[in-house]
Amino acid sequence: MVCRMFRLETEVDKARRDLLRRRLRDTNTAASPVLRALRGTPHEREAPLHVWALDANGDLAGGLVGHTWTTWLHVTYLWVDARHRGAGLGSRLLAEAERIARAERGCTASRLETWDFQAPAFYRRQGYDVVCVIPDYPPGITEYTLTKRLG
Repeated sequence: MVCRMFRLETEVDKARRDLLRRRLRDTNTAASPVLRALRGTPHEREAPLHVWALDANGDLAGGLVGHTWTTWLHVTYLWVDARHRGAGLGSRLLAEAERIARAERGCTASRLETWDFQAPAFYRRQGYDVVCVIPDYPPGITEYTLTKRLG
């Protein structure tokens, strides 16, 4: 007989979070031949990818933080100090991350998220395509997911 009584809890529990992650990973691996083939390969784990731009004084002028996983680059943050915007620094940071991902890590694609007031037009100029639009995330803002084939 299956028990239909459950107690729901809402506290943050890192041990349960890790257990849930492992169980979900195991379930997904069992269900997907692609994920099964990925297990135990160098592409299985995320690898950080950071690119920094320092000015003449060594101060942070801009940077890109992301990671690679399987054959994808995921750009998490890209920022350029207001004093250096419009000079192509953001394009250089992104191009260098894409170069490393492609040439050194075998990536064939890149993905990122941005809000409507941030940089969707910038990313389109860099060859990215909008693949998802989420209005009101958060309320009053539209989030875009963009991807690009590398190489």
